[in-house]
Amino acid sequence: MTAPLALLPLAADVSFGTLIFMASALLLAGAAMGFVAGLLGIGGGGILVPVLYEVFSVLDVDAAIRMHLALGTSLTVIVPTSLRGFQTHIKQGGVEFSLLRRIAPYIIVGVVFGTLFASNVESWVLKVVWVFFGGSLALKMALGRDDWRLGNALPKFPWPEFYCLFVGFVSVLMSIAGASFVVTYLTLYNRPLLPSLATSSGLGPLVAVPGMLGLVIGGWGDPSLPQFSLGYVNLLAAALIVPASVVTAPMGARLAHGVSKRALELAFAGFLGVVACRFAVSLAIG
Repeated sequence: MTAPLALLPLAADVSFGTLIFMASALLLAGAAMGFVAGLLGIGGGGILVPVLYEVFSVLDVDAAIRMHLALGTSLTVIVPTSLRGFQTHIKQGGVEFSLLRRIAPYIIVGVVFGTLFASNVESWVLKVVWVFFGGSLALKMALGRDDWRLGNALPKFPWPEFYCLFVGFVSVLMSIAGASFVVTYLTLYNRPLLPSLATSSGLGPLVAVPGMLGLVIGGWGDPSLPQFSLGYVNLLAAALIVPASVVTAPMGARLAHGVSKRALELAFAGFLGVVACRFAVSLAIG
């Protein structure tokens, strides 16, 4: 049984210059993540997961746990970032707390099941999830029209609740806050985009906290973990990213209230499409 905090050395052949470069990349990724989290009401993990995956590749982290470690670390960073963005959206107005209270329990239950699944599957399965669901949402947001509707009001119980179970499950596998799925669902039922974004920003902590704890437990004692890891969470990487992301999250949230609906939709599409393509390439080359 290994100690909870892994003490295995980082790759011995990584130069000091390379480590400085990677630290800088993590700081920049954190800043970009925070801004996008505030702007789109998401956790920003879609930006961070590919960066962490590449950093762990350079550090020669075991490929079998590389994706799991990227997801767990990203979820850890989402906690303060999403809280900061949510607070800004509350101040700006538009958060529908009655709707948030309605869907929150089902999001959490989905997250629990998703965490159990993520801790016990191979990395390629997690990449396939990103390619399929991220790509589908990107196409919808890029090509969708304003008149696409499933109805003029949200359905009654249990359909939105069942959908949010699914959102919680998939969000952990993608290390996102779930807002991408919920905003799409709400707008298809004639909900305005900006209040949907503001309300969905409250999902971040609901996904990130139980998801992070689950991946800590899921990776507990794994002998292949790199240095400064607590389960599938690398504390050193999180410590570099969190300050930058917390600073920039309010900037994105403030900008969201002055941007057109179509611009926000295209931002969603671009965000999801880039990440889906990144993992599709990774699957293709092995």
